[in-house]
Amino acid sequence: ELVHKINEGIARTSVGRVFRLEGSGHEKALPNSRFSTEIRAGLTTFFTMAYIISVNAIILKDSGGTCVCTDATDITCANDAAYNTCLLEIQRELITGTAAISGFASCLFGLFTNMPVALAPGMGLNAYFAYQVVGYHGTGSIPYRLALTAVFAEGWIFVALSLLGMRQWLVRLLPTSLKMASACGIGLFLALIGLSYPAGIGAVTGSFPAPLDLGGCPPEFLDEFGQCTGEKMRNPTLWIGLVFGGMVTVLLMAYKVKTAMIIGILLTSIISWPRTTSFTYFPYNDQGQSRFDFFKTVVGFHPIDKILRANDWDVSSNPSQFALALFTFLYVDILDCTATLYSMARFAGVADAAKGDFPRSTIAYCTDALSISIGSLLGLSPVTAFIESGSGIAEGGRTGLTAVTTGLCFIISIFFAPIFASIPPWATGCTLILIGCMMMRQVVSINWKYIGDAVPAFVTLLFIPFSYSIAYGLIAGLITHAIINGTIFIIRKVSRDRLLPEDFNKREQW
Repeated sequence: ELVHKINEGIARTSVGRVFRLEGSGHEKALPNSRFSTEIRAGLTTFFTMAYIISVNAIILKDSGGTCVCTDATDITCANDAAYNTCLLEIQRELITGTAAISGFASCLFGLFTNMPVALAPGMGLNAYFAYQVVGYHGTGSIPYRLALTAVFAEGWIFVALSLLGMRQWLVRLLPTSLKMASACGIGLFLALIGLSYPAGIGAVTGSFPAPLDLGGCPPEFLDEFGQCTGEKMRNPTLWIGLVFGGMVTVLLMAYKVKTAMIIGILLTSIISWPRTTSFTYFPYNDQGQSRFDFFKTVVGFHPIDKILRANDWDVSSNPSQFALALFTFLYVDILDCTATLYSMARFAGVADAAKGDFPRSTIAYCTDALSISIGSLLGLSPVTAFIESGSGIAEGGRTGLTAVTTGLCFIISIFFAPIFASIPPWATGCTLILIGCMMMRQVVSINWKYIGDAVPAFVTLLFIPFSYSIAYGLIAGLITHAIINGTIFIIRKVSRDRLLPEDFNKREQW
């Protein structure tokens, strides 16, 4: 009763009208959008994607940042004490930067677009930045500082493309079944992330010669390629994640407990913190001790100094590699973010199926693009819409208040980063799998009646998780769609409509 009164009271305030909460009196108020639900959804999204605080810092640290290697015998300076000390400092600055840009971008996005989608430095893009563009410890094609300039330029190019309507046009151009398939593919992608290392429970791993293999082994049984050499499905953390992060959450969801996902994540995390267990997140080794030392600080703000405004604006030093990095960031990010935003909008029920777009899409794309450029000034790889936002939407998030809540949590985490960086991956793995399950419900919206729509959609659905890229999955689907339907179109014209597929009249109108 008290919660109901609070919801009604806040709905009548300016906050309620800004976010179009139910009962606000706004002519476009969103049904079933309540203050308490939006706050809970925002917290769920945050806990699901809080891993990015530490994981992004770990990945980008491997680029070497602004640290300079002076070892004449080892170009990676892997065993250089001074270089490794510098890397530790860079990692802590990256933790602050990741939390700061995630908080700023999510709040900005929620306020301007009124969509329940959070933004943060994207997984995949950060790995491409660190390991392919800059290279491990700066051994790649272009220096870290110049790569940041490529990210900065990408953001402003995105702003221009959004204002010109190019990104909106891309969404409308996509056939309906491909858009449905991309949403389902993202669900499978989330499930695969939740099943694998390092952001999930580790039930599956990479393999050779087969592409995947059963995992779940303790870390000491993982070879250099991440494949289990023995003790499969015997890792205690796997079962802790499955039981408390998975089964407990499902049972709570079955009984309509509104905070089911948050409870599952927190319960698994707290159980995994004591050091005396076999499933602790702080084992007695170098990595575990490093995590525990950071965890013990609890409260702490680490200023950004070495990576702040570290951009090198002189692109003439390596123009060809700069252009290649910029182009790759552009085409991967534009397809990745565009597909994610539309899929999240549809999952939230705010997408316009007739127009193939969603409200305030221009503002959404511009906000995302602006965040990319600002993030580069903090020394970070491109920012993008996070598919983990689906967890908040699954909890009932419908408005930008969800994204603002997530953003405020990230801002708070700047000062409590040691706590939030200590949420183990097996605590969130099953949550990602459950979100994938919910997103797969849209598979019935694909037009399975006509093979020219069904096959490209199926290719998209498969390629997104198995290529580990939303962008490449969409590209595969678009190429398949063009080849199949282009060939049928030519046959149709040459035969003057005498040779038509049997189910041609059941095709989607495009």
